[in-house]
Amino acid sequence: MAAKNFILTTCMLFLISSCAESQKNNNKVNKEDFKHTNDLINESSPYLLQHAHNPVDWMPWGDAAFEKAKKEDKLVLISVGYSSCHWCHVMEYESFENEGVANIMNDYFVCIKVDREERPDVDQVYMNAVQLMTGQGGWPLNCFTLPDGRPIYGGTYFPKDKWVDILEQLHDSYTNNKSKVEEYAQKLTEGIQSTELITAKEENKQFEVERIDDMVEKWKSLMDNFKGGPNRAPKFPLPNNYEFLMKYAYLMQDSALMAHVDLTLEKMAFGGIYDQIGGGFARYSTDVEWKVPHFEKMLYDNAQLVSLYAQAYQRTKRPLYKHVVYQTLEWVKREMTNKSEAFYSALDADSEGEEGKYYVWSKSELKTILGTDYEWVKAFYNVNMKGEWEGNYILLRSSSLKDFASENEMSEDELIQKVQKVNALLLAERAKRVRPGLDDKSLTSWNCMMAKGYLEAYEVFQEPSFLEAALDIEKWMSSKQMKKNGQLWHTFKDGKSTINGFLEDYAFAIDFYLKLYEVTFDESYLAKANKLTEYTVEHFEDPQSGMYFFTSNLENDLVARKMDVTDNVIPGSNSVMARNFWKLGTLYDNQELKDKSSQMLANVYDTLTSYGSAYSNWGQLCLEMTLPYYEVAVTGEKCKDIAADINSYYLPNKVMMGGINKSELPLLEGKFVGETTVFVCVDKACQMPVDNAKDAIEQMKKF
Repeated sequence: MAAKNFILTTCMLFLISSCAESQKNNNKVNKEDFKHTNDLINESSPYLLQHAHNPVDWMPWGDAAFEKAKKEDKLVLISVGYSSCHWCHVMEYESFENEGVANIMNDYFVCIKVDREERPDVDQVYMNAVQLMTGQGGWPLNCFTLPDGRPIYGGTYFPKDKWVDILEQLHDSYTNNKSKVEEYAQKLTEGIQSTELITAKEENKQFEVERIDDMVEKWKSLMDNFKGGPNRAPKFPLPNNYEFLMKYAYLMQDSALMAHVDLTLEKMAFGGIYDQIGGGFARYSTDVEWKVPHFEKMLYDNAQLVSLYAQAYQRTKRPLYKHVVYQTLEWVKREMTNKSEAFYSALDADSEGEEGKYYVWSKSELKTILGTDYEWVKAFYNVNMKGEWEGNYILLRSSSLKDFASENEMSEDELIQKVQKVNALLLAERAKRVRPGLDDKSLTSWNCMMAKGYLEAYEVFQEPSFLEAALDIEKWMSSKQMKKNGQLWHTFKDGKSTINGFLEDYAFAIDFYLKLYEVTFDESYLAKANKLTEYTVEHFEDPQSGMYFFTSNLENDLVARKMDVTDNVIPGSNSVMARNFWKLGTLYDNQELKDKSSQMLANVYDTLTSYGSAYSNWGQLCLEMTLPYYEVAVTGEKCKDIAADINSYYLPNKVMMGGINKSELPLLEGKFVGETTVFVCVDKACQMPVDNAKDAIEQMKKF
């Protein structure tokens, strides 16, 4: 803590200036004639290629850039962003496409462009540096370093004049006060290396559900019980938060909390954050009402939200939740699936240089397209003051189909047919517009999350195409992203797999394979999960703490090796691994794996109540360890039919196993008795076997 305080104090003296909010500038230059081309032209990342014709002499991340900096004794600029980042586009237009600014950057710095989705490890280190220096972060992320990569200054978006001032002052500081700059860099680097590292907790690993009670009770004060979500803006969906809250509310019979979860899911599905016409959620809402989204669509958000809404339908059988799942997966298939049957990464917020232009409508457009349907559509989708935004309209809803149909004297079935017709018409018309930019790389971690979303939807709805989509990802993983020794690639584009996998790739791949086993009872998938786990332990584990580094021990090109611990828009890869160990240890009856999971939870246990939103996946693990965790074995000829019946119910604290033929899994020993049979067990203690889902579920309620 003393080191961190020293850094923050030093930063206050060292900072040149703080980042100021700018006015939006949506103009774009015409790039048909490329006057400049830099080293990014040879990259595959859509984000890096966006900058390949800047007058800035950008270089990709790698040894060559740092060797150049050392040879020329120049500071390094590491500029991190991603293809769908609106403010990244603004800074590119204002500064990186400006020849005068570019000349200063080229003269004084070696400039590196990084796609944060390709290199989340680089982003982690330099985001941490900027947060230590400024107390905030975001993208674009601009961090200046010594020629050896140790950071000295950074920030996010800078207006052009401020940017030029910073460039000149940093160059002057390095030229005239090099020793002080190097001393500061050393202190800051030490701070980066010390943050987020976990110390092993040696005390007795006996967890109590009361710790989760305290965590949720503190969290409740931060909830918006009128509009759903958190009581502030912007509002991010944070699907893992609501998966945990729904699970906790169900297991603890907290009806008020469950009402908050359903309120949030309804408001998001009704709001502008959800694409009412084409399906899929935007990254976040800029306001408290889920009305105005930041229009970019990310695969990882929608992957998790498909899982969340599928689970919510499983619990409630509410048609709205099913509609969201089906429409979102239609969007994924239509717009986010490539010829290899893998999934693209993101859709940009901007088109034709304007944020949201692709998604909003004018009244005149709608009147022309819809004709006599306009009047009821105007009310249904709020083409009024409620939906107005910057002179156009974001389509959003205020009421359920049932209520709207009743208020407008039509049957619900009639309204559903009308809405489907109008949506198809508007979707076809929208397709004629200039589309937002597509980030067409495929990431292992995000693809596994999306494939798991398909599997969870299949569990609930038994739609064969959902299982087929997940199996396509398994084929892609086996043929493109996984080596024979269990090593993974991180990214895939144009038929080529590149960049060694990070912990998030292994964590979400294992999670996917475990779910694939639970759905199919094919033990080859369980074996793949186990093989990936063995590789992860060998190459990512920190033996001193029992936690896992984000980068493999085969990598050494960063000034710090970080741990991804807390849960955010994506659950922290350590929390995912901890739950993987628990499930895999249960399936294999392997106490060593379960002990690894317990050690990891013990390491964060004291901090769970500090900020529940950042520990929701850890909270789910704690519920699995402190409440009955059902080991449900279904064996015999009709095992998949019975399993499907069980999966039609919301039963969150369980792991499924089974098959038609005998198995080597310890928990299935002695459970193949000829007829289709269900065994409900907790910690290997089993109830009397039954032959149907209903009786099995009743047994779970009695544990």
